[in-house]
Amino acid sequence: MDAIVEPTRITRDEDYYRLRREIEELYYDEAEHIDNRRFTEWLDMLHEDLRYFMPMRHNVKFGQHAEREDTREDEGISWFNEDKWTVTKRVEQILTGVHYAEEPLSRTSHLITNVQVLEATPSAAGAEEVRTSCRFLTYLNRVEYETYHFVGKRYDTLRRVDGDWKVLHRRIVLDQNVLQAKNLSTFF
Repeated sequence: MDAIVEPTRITRDEDYYRLRREIEELYYDEAEHIDNRRFTEWLDMLHEDLRYFMPMRHNVKFGQHAEREDTREDEGISWFNEDKWTVTKRVEQILTGVHYAEEPLSRTSHLITNVQVLEATPSAAGAEEVRTSCRFLTYLNRVEYETYHFVGKRYDTLRRVDGDWKVLHRRIVLDQNVLQAKNLSTFF
């Protein structure tokens, strides 16, 4: 999933708003799990075939954004290009208490907004898979003086598994190309 192509807008009827509210609640629950360090519960919200991707961003000339601004999934360097196994191993490392970047643990607060359902298959009324977008602000504080803000967009594909939504694919796009943070150990 390299370039974001805006599909034809889904009809915003009662079914759309009901589905969007369900997705918003999922995202709020997810943020609550991460912020309260309930990482095991958060992992349960991820699909077994998860792809968790955050491209690096480049400053490019006008007109070259679509082709060159973001690194490509599975090509070259990115901040994250992980599957569920890798994300699980990162969680397990944090939970050992022997993780230099997370000792002491960071305090985080994830704010999610502008949630939209871009596509629903087969339809909003009986969706089994959806593509969504949202905006996020993640505040992170470590020790006495380290404070960081991560701002960006997320593009997710969610799939319903046994009645629950699971994150199948997450593309995280930071609105910065140089990170000021000393580490990138939080989840988005």
